[in-house]
Amino acid sequence: MEKFKGIFTALLTPFNSDWSLNEKALEQLIELNIEKGVDGFYVNGSTAEVFMLTEEERRRLYKLVSEIVGGRRTLIAHIGCVSTLQTIEYGRLARQLGYDAISSVAPFYYKFTFDEIKSHYFMTVDSVGLPMIIYNFPAMSGVSLSADQIGEFLCDDRFIGVKHTSSDYFALQQFKADYPGKIIYNGYDETFLAGLAMGADGGIGSTYNLMADKFIRIKRLYESGDTAGALREQGVANAIIRALCKLEVARGEKAVMKLMGIDLGDARPPYKKLTREDFDFAEKTIMPLL
Repeated sequence: MEKFKGIFTALLTPFNSDWSLNEKALEQLIELNIEKGVDGFYVNGSTAEVFMLTEEERRRLYKLVSEIVGGRRTLIAHIGCVSTLQTIEYGRLARQLGYDAISSVAPFYYKFTFDEIKSHYFMTVDSVGLPMIIYNFPAMSGVSLSADQIGEFLCDDRFIGVKHTSSDYFALQQFKADYPGKIIYNGYDETFLAGLAMGADGGIGSTYNLMADKFIRIKRLYESGDTAGALREQGVANAIIRALCKLEVARGEKAVMKLMGIDLGDARPPYKKLTREDFDFAEKTIMPLL
């Protein structure tokens, strides 16, 4: 379980001007994050604009990341979609490609009952043969899983943890208290330190793409007992996140990455294309803080 602890970058998806995958930029992004010291990668998650990718593109990204990383870091494949059968297909591909674990947001849109959601997860782990990390993201999925409901998964050895993208830190603390051997990831980057204080083993984050080193430092400072230092570092990260939110985070991150020398293109429609004013804002407000 140790290989699942720490800082995991939720990878952005780089695009060329014709919206095709930019494989060279993906490699550059991965190598930058490895150089910064991340513990692993979360592939095809929300940050990847996953629900705007074609099925072929999702498959290609799983394969590319596996090839580029080459066993140097832990890999978690987010395989979530509305269809259980499609989720299983992605999971089986992840297993074939050597991923260490799978993760899935709960099936959404149709307002499934908890029994149906539970069946979805158990059908997936029964069929795939990799450990599962529940992706709890109520704000975006519309599915809110209580601590007791999460416990119905964590009591099974095949469910090794939770990616908790929620401000309900009481629930996070309860996950860890009830199942101390499971891996709990903080999801919201802006409250990473709060997650650590409530028992998280690490984080899976979007802004780690451009500043993973800051979150690595927050974790080290907190674990060494320097809570004040960790809070100062979180404050710098949050100043960056606040600016990113003014551009919309996916767009803002791609603007910053281009300014850092890795051109990931634009976020896919219906996101707006980046403008000269967006780059000027990012250069003036974000780059000095990095």
